[in-house]
Amino acid sequence: MDRRLVLILDFGSQYTQLIARRIREEHVYCEIHPCTLPLARIREMNPQALILSGGPASVFAEGAPTVDKALFDIGVPILGVCYGMQLTSHLLGGRVEKADHREYGAARVEIKRADGILKAFKVGEEADVWMSHGDRVDSLPAGFDPIASTGSTPFAAVANWEKRIFGVQFHPEVVHTPRGAEILRSFIFDVAGCDPTWTPGSFVDEAVARIRTQVGTDSAVCGLSGGVDSSVAAILVSKAIGERLTCIFVDNGVLRKNESAEVVKMFRDHFHLNLVHVDAAKRFMDALKGIEDPEQKRKIIGRVFIEVFDDEAKKLTNVKHLVQGTLYPDVIESVSFKGPSAVIKSHHNVGGLPDHMKLSLVEPLRELFKDEVREAGKEMGMPHHVLWRQPFPGPGLAIRCIGEVNEEKLEILRNADAILDEEIRAAGYYEKVWQSFCVILPVRTVGVMGDERTYDYVIAIRAVESRDGMTADWAKIPHDLLGKISSRISNEVRGCNRVVYDVSSKPPATIEWE
Repeated sequence: MDRRLVLILDFGSQYTQLIARRIREEHVYCEIHPCTLPLARIREMNPQALILSGGPASVFAEGAPTVDKALFDIGVPILGVCYGMQLTSHLLGGRVEKADHREYGAARVEIKRADGILKAFKVGEEADVWMSHGDRVDSLPAGFDPIASTGSTPFAAVANWEKRIFGVQFHPEVVHTPRGAEILRSFIFDVAGCDPTWTPGSFVDEAVARIRTQVGTDSAVCGLSGGVDSSVAAILVSKAIGERLTCIFVDNGVLRKNESAEVVKMFRDHFHLNLVHVDAAKRFMDALKGIEDPEQKRKIIGRVFIEVFDDEAKKLTNVKHLVQGTLYPDVIESVSFKGPSAVIKSHHNVGGLPDHMKLSLVEPLRELFKDEVREAGKEMGMPHHVLWRQPFPGPGLAIRCIGEVNEEKLEILRNADAILDEEIRAAGYYEKVWQSFCVILPVRTVGVMGDERTYDYVIAIRAVESRDGMTADWAKIPHDLLGKISSRISNEVRGCNRVVYDVSSKPPATIEWE
């Protein structure tokens, strides 16, 4: 499929992903690449428009990220954001200087010309924006005009009408610039003439065709967890190659209550996937016996999973491909510009699969953000409750069972977590929070039930609000709902007599306890 794109060159801004998100929300396809992408490669990609992101550097700093000056002559519209605008001015003959005072936070710009990227505004109108810069453009290159300003920044937005090159000193991609989406919309539609053709339906059709080409007449295997990413990836590949896909679902003994049966019922009975269900609970529990260190628990579970997966994969024939639910944020993290000293994480791994497997990766979701994955799943008719499952860690309940993992503690934890899940859903909070779950602590406390003294475990409830899991705040769940959950757990779960609520944010805490 011939697909034109908006190409975003990343100069290290913490907001670069947001630019891509805003453009994708307009159903226009875009990709993020490091600013070091060679000019020849950019020409080959034939972008319909270019966006130069912000970044933490100064154009004056030694080793500051830059681009080939010839980039501005390739004949497509260009938008420079913050550092991207300063670099544009610097390379094209303008003057960039240290600002009298660093401008960080809310500001108001006055519109000088309501055209181009500011077509949605009126001359003289003021708009709230978000600034984050220490340098500023002091004089413009030849051919550029100011189109917006603030009291301290005369060139808050600029334009070269002939070459269709624009720059903004602020960040239109963040929520703190309320009308920023209109600016980006004007750039991609009014200036660049993009078409809103990037839809869930178009993605599914294109992905199915691409998978069929990649896999050919071979077979593929997928490690299915029941989570959103692996589920959508499995359904998409199944749509492309049918029964030549085998999904392996490993019950590791640390899943939630009834989870194993629900996953099997959903994917074998409802979706009719070729599903291999492996009950390896005893194998995992034996390996975890006596282990308290959380990192050891993670490594053991990962190692045993690979062993079990490998054992099952060996039984299959003509398997040449491994389906993996890699998402676009993983891809971005592995390629974006972070500076010479940063360690770049590679997403091209499958948790240490044995070398002898030598499987080619099929990553049907590698172009998508999480919300787009859900939209693609919806397009394929997947149930809402599957697509909106909260994230669940790979090591499962093992890292929510603080200290040694054993069957007694797991049974208490499963029953408490089932009550929390039931009440959170009933109250309409399940999709309002990022995650909500129980943790069993390695301590016992004194309690009274009836006329008897008890000495039982403590359950901690953790519920957080987040957009991406990178940062999180504890969820402000109503006290009466927490009270109901606590009462039910204490009364219905044998072995627990105390419930506490975790009010820690990330940072300094993490979402999971281990």
